[in-house]
Amino acid sequence: MSKPLPTAVRTCLTALRALLVLTVLLGIAYPLLVTGVAQAVFTDRANGSIVKVDGKEAGSGLLGQNFDLPKQNPDDPDEAPRPDPKWFQPRPGAHDPKASGASNLGPTSEDLTKTVEERRRAVAAFDGVDPASVPADALTASGSGLDPHISTAYAEQQAERVAKARDLPVDTVRELVGKYTDGRSLGFLGQPGVNVLLLNKALAERK
Repeated sequence: MSKPLPTAVRTCLTALRALLVLTVLLGIAYPLLVTGVAQAVFTDRANGSIVKVDGKEAGSGLLGQNFDLPKQNPDDPDEAPRPDPKWFQPRPGAHDPKASGASNLGPTSEDLTKTVEERRRAVAAFDGVDPASVPADALTASGSGLDPHISTAYAEQQAERVAKARDLPVDTVRELVGKYTDGRSLGFLGQPGVNVLLLNKALAERK
């Protein structure tokens, strides 16, 4: 009869077999299954919800981005960005996936209060409205700084400015806003929101 392996060796072999089985199941089979289901059922979302304009990738429908005028001096890194009046503007934020995150400034922060008031004046002047009527999401960033949506109130505020800049009937622009307004999650969570990137894509494609 062969001599039985020492207990320590048998324990190590059992652990090794468990490791190999779990690696195959959870490290190979499960990811492949999830990827396959995602590609079959949620193809667009699984691939990043990429939005294309004229065949070129313009961004992701899941991420906000800025719509600014070209720099007057491209060589000046300190030149402040200027929003383009022909486009709907997103919420404030870096809109950079590599720099996602909140400022962690609370409602008692003097810096936050000052920033909000500066934004209020700038947005009101840009859209030609009363500062008191500027929606809250035009003044504050989302928790991630990447939210592609704005409130219907903020979209409505911008509609007249966009229509004027593009020489379009304001009702036409409002119709597009309605088309790209997403309802509440599950029908009752949160508030309706307008996807700025998809809305601006529709404006770009309008002849």
